[in-house]
Amino acid sequence: MLNQDYRCLLVDMDSGICTIRLNRPDSLNAMNRVLIDETARAFHRANRDTAVKVIIFTGQGRAFCAGDDRREHQHPGTEDEARKLVEAIQQVSREMLFGSKPIVGAINGWAVGGGLEWAINCDFPIWAKSARGFFPELSLNLFVTGAVTTLLPSLVGLNRAREMLMLGDKYDASQMLDYGVAWKVEEDDKLMAKAWEVAQSIAALPARSMQSMKRVLNQTATTAIESALALETEATVEGFMDPETTRLLKQF
Repeated sequence: MLNQDYRCLLVDMDSGICTIRLNRPDSLNAMNRVLIDETARAFHRANRDTAVKVIIFTGQGRAFCAGDDRREHQHPGTEDEARKLVEAIQQVSREMLFGSKPIVGAINGWAVGGGLEWAINCDFPIWAKSARGFFPELSLNLFVTGAVTTLLPSLVGLNRAREMLMLGDKYDASQMLDYGVAWKVEEDDKLMAKAWEVAQSIAALPARSMQSMKRVLNQTATTAIESALALETEATVEGFMDPETTRLLKQF
């Protein structure tokens, strides 16, 4: 988990707590292919490292993650290219949702599109007071990923999920807390300290029972995760293949 293994992440380990930090601050940690693949790899490693008891997931700089990197987006030449990209994005969520280690999210600044999906994939998402998030996908002729089509309704209810996913309104941290998307809200300058405090509390609990609880909750509380991931992948591939999507992303 050494940082020299990564170009777009900072990863460190202390007292059984692995911190995975998105590190493209000049792009608000927007998701290019390197960041996506490295994030999946970092979670994969952390989930399989017996020394890791809990993971903290956050972003470097002014944002958690601003979603798809529109500056690096290129229209896929083939459906196979589009599918490989979407599957890479979904692999991050698979590592987060089905991995054994509990994840404390420290959501700072903007969490947009895929970034908001990753925030929802955290087990204990703590939002900074100034953080904001929204889903722009529908306005960009795209679709959401990260199993949020089943996770979000289970958190906020179907009507609110329709509002958030279809209308693309922006929400602040206090609204996210009211809706159940955020677990806690903390002052900006205390966000990482709070995430560390929670991570230490989790790390002090029996690892086997904690990991079993995460596994069983994710398999029973929301039973359609795999189905949602598969359906989202097909819908997102369709969106990426439409030239109108590329035009909308470039002007977003």
